[in-house]
Amino acid sequence: MVKNLFVSAICAGIAAGLLASVLQFTFVIPVLLEGELYETGARVHFSTDGSPQSDRGAPSLGSDWTRHSMTVAFNIVTYTGYGLLLAALISFAALKGITTSARQGLIWGLCGFIAVQLAPAIGLPPELPGTIAAEVGQRQLWWISTILASATGLGLIAFGRSYLPLAGVILIAIPQLLGAPHLDMFFGVAPPELAAEFATLSLGAAAAGWVMLGYVVAATLTRLET
Repeated sequence: MVKNLFVSAICAGIAAGLLASVLQFTFVIPVLLEGELYETGARVHFSTDGSPQSDRGAPSLGSDWTRHSMTVAFNIVTYTGYGLLLAALISFAALKGITTSARQGLIWGLCGFIAVQLAPAIGLPPELPGTIAAEVGQRQLWWISTILASATGLGLIAFGRSYLPLAGVILIAIPQLLGAPHLDMFFGVAPPELAAEFATLSLGAAAAGWVMLGYVVAATLTRLET
């Protein structure tokens, strides 16, 4: 069984990591590079003359293949780790008599996206480079707590009986009601439209990666165990 977990996680991690990388290079990284122009001061929004306008346009990806290769490698390693967790959860559910088909794996992947990416992004959305935020330790604590609460809550909703699904909803809501740590004022240097676009595209790429992850994990486990 352990071998099956690792094989499925590696296959799914490679597939999801490559898909996420393609989407990031196509949509997310150009916006990221444009944000870096404002971070370094090469481009200024709300300049000294008081104008709220600034040029739009991302620089080319360039030929920094070391950076691009690290992005792909990081995506594969990250999704492989998530895939291992997902495979372990699916296998644990199988021991309880809950079988998971490849199509149902899509739902597992979507739930993983909700717990790990979407729920934390409600309070701490993906940020452009140079964004000033609250103390990193406080944000990390809230981020981890939100993931654990959301994942547990989704599990109670999916598999709980009696009042447990309601408890799952409450558990998911608690971190959001407590609120993520934020500063008392705004310090943005980039256009808010660019920040919103970056957050949306980042979440979209992550959603596609997670759905691919869930599908391949479930499909590979099904094939290996038959």
